[in-house]
Amino acid sequence: MIRSMYFGVAASMLLGLAAAQAQAADITLKASHQFPGGKGDVRDEMVQMIARDVADAKVGVDIKVFPGASLVKASEQWNAMLKGQIDITSFPLDYASGQHPEFGATLMPGLVKNHEHAKRINASPFMADIKKVINDAGVVVLADAWLAGAFGSKDKCILEPNDAKGLKVRSAGATFAEMWAGAGASIVSIPSNEVYNALQTGVADATDTSSGSFVSFRLYEQVKCLTAPGDNALWFMYEPVLMSKRSFDRLNDAQKKALMAASKKAEDFFAAESKKLDDKLVASFKEHGVKVVEMTDAQAGMWRDVANKTSYRTFAEKVPNGKALILKALQVR
Repeated sequence: MIRSMYFGVAASMLLGLAAAQAQAADITLKASHQFPGGKGDVRDEMVQMIARDVADAKVGVDIKVFPGASLVKASEQWNAMLKGQIDITSFPLDYASGQHPEFGATLMPGLVKNHEHAKRINASPFMADIKKVINDAGVVVLADAWLAGAFGSKDKCILEPNDAKGLKVRSAGATFAEMWAGAGASIVSIPSNEVYNALQTGVADATDTSSGSFVSFRLYEQVKCLTAPGDNALWFMYEPVLMSKRSFDRLNDAQKKALMAASKKAEDFFAAESKKLDDKLVASFKEHGVKVVEMTDAQAGMWRDVANKTSYRTFAEKVPNGKALILKALQVR
């Protein structure tokens, strides 16, 4: 009887220990980004997909998503990830170019020409160099994402560099800011989730940002003319889903496998949706009475001439390996 009781207690203890170990293996990850949640923003949907698919894999990982800069301010996502305040973010990489100036190449005027070109860029030595900088900084790329972008103005349409002269332009990053300044504009530096208010209050007269942000932030309520990407997109930005390497290394093999599978699925989803964002942009702005125009080859060439004399030159002179990075990107046809 005593022996039976002993084994019964031992078995209970083992079961309790196993349950405790299983519970201890559960990990909660915080995913944060600046984009609107629940409103059809494809970047939010990428992160939500990853969270759902990892949960469905039942590997003991729960990803809680905090959209709309509700947990961390837009410009602070990178540092928050490095400090362990968040684990995952969908992040415009150029926002971290203050810490890593090489990232400015991922928002360089005219460097990426269209969505098919962006796919080829992803597999190039140029992106291998960029991802080495990301990895060396302690960050893992979960999913690639390139977004086309546009110009929007409260007054006249912006087609040629002369159209920007005298305007207060919100620019997404330093490389575009240099091009705008070279065309005679003054620069307003704020993240995309603050553009609506800047246009509304007169802090900015015009803006460049991604097709997705133009729609999800309802900028059709503030601009009168949109220069859509069309066949001559000057604006392409790398906005990957990133994860702290420290957080990634906490996962066991099954958890890493589930996370990477979910991330690949989200990346494929985004690749299929990215061109649709441009179509949605044009349809949405026309529906709200905004004039929509596209640049001709000649007009896009004028802007690239300005960029060559400003953004490209400064990047090549001031950024470590800057000239080589640009050359590697330009070699991708």
